[in-house]
Amino acid sequence: MVVWSLFIACTAVILLTGTLLSKYGDILAEKSGLGRTWIGVIFFLERAGFGSARKLTAIFYLKDFAVPKVMLSAILVAMVGLLALERIGILDFDLIAAMPTYLWPQLVGGLLLGIGFVVGGYCPGTSAVGAASGKGDALAFMAGLVAGIFGFTELFDRLESFYFSGDLGEFTLSEWTALPPAGVVVVLLLVAGAAFWWTRRFERRPCSADARASEDGAHGLGGCASVGRGGGGAQS
Repeated sequence: MVVWSLFIACTAVILLTGTLLSKYGDILAEKSGLGRTWIGVIFFLERAGFGSARKLTAIFYLKDFAVPKVMLSAILVAMVGLLALERIGILDFDLIAAMPTYLWPQLVGGLLLGIGFVVGGYCPGTSAVGAASGKGDALAFMAGLVAGIFGFTELFDRLESFYFSGDLGEFTLSEWTALPPAGVVVVLLLVAGAAFWWTRRFERRPCSADARASEDGAHGLGGCASVGRGGGGAQS
């Protein structure tokens, strides 16, 4: 009886807060001119700490794995959902458009994105989250992002041959591994479970006094970083 009472109470709180968040999110969307989806994404990412450069770059120092956990969880949930919809006949995989794979430009682009992530402390999406909460470094990152977009557009004629090099077409993991889609999902779920277990070993490591003192360094990641703090605890 106590358990059910707590469950009902928690459900009521979730419904109440969800209704209020939806209400105020609609107001913000109307006042700012942004879509409701953008407001929701920015709000939840900010509350999760993804507007902080410290938390975002902690992954590269093996201190905080929240970012890859969130990304991988979202991918896995989408994969399982799509597979379930296909199995019950609501969705046809053949009708889903997939981005073609251009091996070499995508490898170079991923490398450049990773370097920019480490140096700037943000990726394109999280820089928008940081900018929305008034962080100056995120605004500077977005300015560089926009400048890069215009620069690439101006140089596209010279880069076009490289841009379309290594064309593999619509290449999927199922084709690459020769496994059925369900097999790919099962393998990735097992890999993700093992990865989540493995990363907990790093996140639970005790912090020494020297490590805590070094948090005042660049990005605050010399030691403990933002592990164990709340989402908005580490401000860049």
